Amino acid sequence: MKKNLGKTDRTLRIIIGLFIIAIALYYQSWWALLGLGLLINGLSGRCGGYALFGFSTANDSCDISHKERS
Repeated sequence: MKKNLGKTDRTLRIIIGLFIIAIALYYQSWWALLGLGLLINGLSGRCGGYALFGFSTANDSCDISHKERS
């Protein structure tokens, strides 16, 4: 799957995800799963919802095609 999250979007998802996880673990809540989802999106640079609707905040330079790697 192609990366579709830009740098700012990824950074915000990581920060918010860690914050939600910390609060949820403190209160022993299942909301930590939401934070985990945001954290995974931020670290991978991919969002399934964005892909579903064809939305992207990433620059075109985020993906390197197979031809450019050679």
